[in-house]
Amino acid sequence: MKKTTNQALVIFGASGDLTYRKLIPAVFDLYMNGSLPEGYAVLGVSRTDLTDNQFRKKMKEGIKLFAHYKNAVTEKIHDFLSMLHYLSIDTGKGEEYIHVKEKLNSLNRKLNLGQNYIFYLSTPPSLYTSIPKYLYGQGLTLQQKGFRRIIIEKPFGHDLLSAIELNEQLQEFFSEDQIYRIDHYLGKETVQNLMVTRFANGIYEPLWNRNFIQHVEITAAESIGVEDRGGYYDHSGALRDMVQNHLLQVLSLVAMEPPAKISPEEIRYEKMKVFRSLRPFSKNDLKKNVIRGQYTDATVRGKQYNGYRDERNVDKHSRTETYVAMKIFIDNWRWQGVPFYIRTGKRLPTNVTEVVIHFKPSPQRLFKSADDSGNSDNQLILRIQPDEGILLKTGMKVPGSGYEVKSVNMDFHYTELNDHYIPSAYERLILDCMTGDNMLYMSSEAAEETWKFVQPVLNYWENDKEAPLHGYPSGSWGPDVADDLIEGKENTWRYPCKNLAEDGVYCEL
Repeated sequence: MKKTTNQALVIFGASGDLTYRKLIPAVFDLYMNGSLPEGYAVLGVSRTDLTDNQFRKKMKEGIKLFAHYKNAVTEKIHDFLSMLHYLSIDTGKGEEYIHVKEKLNSLNRKLNLGQNYIFYLSTPPSLYTSIPKYLYGQGLTLQQKGFRRIIIEKPFGHDLLSAIELNEQLQEFFSEDQIYRIDHYLGKETVQNLMVTRFANGIYEPLWNRNFIQHVEITAAESIGVEDRGGYYDHSGALRDMVQNHLLQVLSLVAMEPPAKISPEEIRYEKMKVFRSLRPFSKNDLKKNVIRGQYTDATVRGKQYNGYRDERNVDKHSRTETYVAMKIFIDNWRWQGVPFYIRTGKRLPTNVTEVVIHFKPSPQRLFKSADDSGNSDNQLILRIQPDEGILLKTGMKVPGSGYEVKSVNMDFHYTELNDHYIPSAYERLILDCMTGDNMLYMSSEAAEETWKFVQPVLNYWENDKEAPLHGYPSGSWGPDVADDLIEGKENTWRYPCKNLAEDGVYCEL
């Protein structure tokens, strides 16, 4: 268990949904696991007018619904709620931040916090530069006595230029080692296990290169539509919302070289080498290797689903993508010539995020495949969510005469480790920030480098009126043309189901 010093967590936007559903339940789980220090406080800051008791009552509801220890005894919940405090200010007015300073000074004297403060911006991105400026104006960013850290949620900019500007503005008031850019995907236990699977097992690393791997597939599918986020999503889209951050981060963990040691500096360094090795898209690549789609209305099992343009707060003529598929190459010694296929979309058949390593087939097919497909190549599936685990597809002889081969699954599920507690992504990431470990947070260089990679795609879609936008029915696996991305007539996307071992079939909503 990581040792933590006395400190306070200051959440801006504390009356919002993220605090209610994720942040406070995660901090409560840290409390239940004994990870919080003796002197600890949470200060919620927002425009909404609430008393301490009203804030605590609302957060109690969130704990009861979303915390791992939701069924904890009342005394434990009551003790935790006494750590929560609330302050109502207009976060857009710099003169009101004196009240934040005064409240923290009061809590510091009462709880001996050592003037150690973490500021969490659970706010619209428009406040990402003004809040740090106003905190700086009150001397709350200076690390003269205790540490001061700031956590910001994605999006880290809207494009390359805005990402560079955001980093420059943040670094006016905080040094880079004080800034924690949170990507909750990196807090997932199974994402972290990508490194362990590769570097702790001698059987994988010798095969993890262009000599043995045919291609790599990364899928992040969602069965839901944009729901109530239409206004935000219509100005964002799947490329900004998922590819620039989540999927490229997962790709970097799959493709990175072994670090010299497991430290934030070494791992960030190796990931940056991957980002810098991503092959830029040529004009021809933009037309052939990038697919964008938008879900249309459909009836699935008797239930009618709206098309994207019929969703609330979405432009009726919107060309915002809800699906992206790409063929990506990494120009380095290990991965030269190996295509990485990534796809993400909404209103797909199921919720699933996974990495599939497709190994090259044996040089000569000696045996007949039992399903007549001829496709019995080995696959290693690393399931990130749900039903987290690892699955290896290998060929085995069908009982009886002859030598027919059938693909079978050898699988491990994280649920089998029922004697181990698996923390939520936010729980892990908040604890890391409390201890000053930024290994699972994104650096300014990484944010800019990933934007640099996707910027030509954004420019192409924005400036070329003939750039296609493919419709796909809700409940399908996306546009048919996405199948043409994958090289080889026998190769296709893996069609995963909710359960790790149930594959090879289409799922329905």
